[in-house]
Amino acid sequence: MLFTEFNLDPRVMRGIEEAGFTHCTPVQELTLQKTLAGTDVYVQSQTGTGKTAAFLITMFHLFLTSDKYRHKKALVLTPTRELAVQVEQDALLLGKYCGLKTGCFYGGVGYATQDRLLKEDINIYIGTPGRLIDYQKSGKIDFLKFEILVIDEADRMFDMGFIPDIRFMLRRMVPPARRLTMLYSATLSQRVKFLAWEYMNDPVEIEINPEQLTVDLITQELYHIGKEEKFNLLLGILRTEKPKSVLIFTNMKRTAERVSRRLNQNGIQNDYISGDLPQKQRLKIIDAIKAGKTEILVATDVAARGLHIEDLDMVINYDLPQDSQNYVHRIGRTARAGKTGKSISLACEEDVYNLDPIEKLIGMKIPTKWPEDSLIVEATGAPIHTHRDRSTDRRNKKRGERQQRKGREKTRPAAADPPRREERGTARAGDTRRAAGSEPRRGQARPKHAVPGANKPAPAAAGTGADSRPSPDKKGRQRRKKRHDVESATRERMQHRPGPPKSTSRGKESRLSRDATPEERLDYFRKKYGDNFEKTSSVSGGDRKTKPRTLIESIVGIFKKEKK
Repeated sequence: MLFTEFNLDPRVMRGIEEAGFTHCTPVQELTLQKTLAGTDVYVQSQTGTGKTAAFLITMFHLFLTSDKYRHKKALVLTPTRELAVQVEQDALLLGKYCGLKTGCFYGGVGYATQDRLLKEDINIYIGTPGRLIDYQKSGKIDFLKFEILVIDEADRMFDMGFIPDIRFMLRRMVPPARRLTMLYSATLSQRVKFLAWEYMNDPVEIEINPEQLTVDLITQELYHIGKEEKFNLLLGILRTEKPKSVLIFTNMKRTAERVSRRLNQNGIQNDYISGDLPQKQRLKIIDAIKAGKTEILVATDVAARGLHIEDLDMVINYDLPQDSQNYVHRIGRTARAGKTGKSISLACEEDVYNLDPIEKLIGMKIPTKWPEDSLIVEATGAPIHTHRDRSTDRRNKKRGERQQRKGREKTRPAAADPPRREERGTARAGDTRRAAGSEPRRGQARPKHAVPGANKPAPAAAGTGADSRPSPDKKGRQRRKKRHDVESATRERMQHRPGPPKSTSRGKESRLSRDATPEERLDYFRKKYGDNFEKTSSVSGGDRKTKPRTLIESIVGIFKKEKK
């Protein structure tokens, strides 16, 4: 279907024609039929099918032709800064002749530039939830003024935890009946549908190819490779395929940085982007690859959505994504707008477990290719280790050091052995240290039943010195004699120690056996307490008291209850 068939405003058509668009994509055709008439929609469509142009054309046309939306404001919510910038650029391109002002608001940068935009009469606000809520709480943005709302990449909003923020914003906007709401998502999960039903006005569901999430024009390949050879295979693929532009995706920021650095060491110029980089530097890198100045970009999933690169030849998954949805968004960076592309995934022993959920999601088996020896090349530079590898290396290093210390202790000569614990403190001539068995050192427990002063060392003989120290055999005899003296003194002390008073009731005949009969128990208590022992018991819930009864009567009553 042609754009001219929708009878769009001439200023909007001029921007569409200048952008090079003539025919509508399926999602644009089905969406524009509803949204141009003011009907809410929630749309499921795979990435790269023209969803952004669909809602931008709707907003431009309604602002210029409809009395209901003339001089109104629109809000476009995006999950990432990169996607917000991309939507702003598409809006400037398609709305070049519409005379509408567009502003982009996101975090990671200063407030000065965006504060100046708020002072102007902006028609279309594009931004991330965090910065927009920040401006709303400071009183610089009023959500009640937005009568057109677009929620882009709604499934990604859920993944990134933005749904509470979106609900906060929706509750402060005009009611759904007075607002045109458009929701777009690569996958329409139940969570996304519940959000649409709750905050939209009788929306129409539009699904484009729900059974097949990946584009037919993308050639997908999968290599099974060991972790140690993964970079060598990546290097061989780049040298063999020689793509003009390629995106290499990793799961971790450090991995992206190290892959980029090692590619540079092997003569392949590239750049990398991750969430740790400042926003200005990230935008600069994205502009460079869009302009063709950078051919190879290593990125984390921060670039998986909203990054539109003209004629991107190849996407390489250096790591298989843990979230299967991210696989669809990663490879969707290529083969956009009806063009062809190629996707290559490297599966090692660490991330091969992510393959099965990915294939279930896309509904097909990714064709597997086995790398030839010529495709695995030798690479220079230090190997790329993950955090798990470094932790394992540190543990192995510490374990090896402990084993080496134990080995050295076993092979140490006898003369160099440290004295044993019982030998420490043995009396020497002129030595002022405490002897073994004497008063304990600070923090050392006193020996049980130790006699103070019983283990003091004998005074050294007069005239003895370092040359007249006793031999090892003599030392042993001295230690044994001292130990014998301590034991003798302890036994003698324990013999004269008064023991506990003997009880007459501890005899075997006076104890009550567990298997005693009721008669034996009664006889036992008569002997122990007597026949006249009485006990009073109160009645719960009142002041009445029962008649005193003997303990024997109480016990008899208990046994009667047990028999019943």
